[in-house]
Amino acid sequence: MVQVIKAIFYFGPLLFGIGFLAPLSAQIIQAMGWTPPFGLTPLMTGLILGGAYGLLAQIRGRWV
Repeated sequence: MVQVIKAIFYFGPLLFGIGFLAPLSAQIIQAMGWTPPFGLTPLMTGLILGGAYGLLAQIRGRWV
């Protein structure tokens, strides 16, 4: 159980990017009426943006 919690905390920035930032950015895209490029849905675009930002924070060790 301790190993699972350690893994969750280790991948925290990535999980936050996918679990919170992705749906938030998808809702912002829909609310603004923007059309994502390449025929992507707003959720797919949000997953790409949130996942990339979370991965960047995971690698660098900080959000800014």
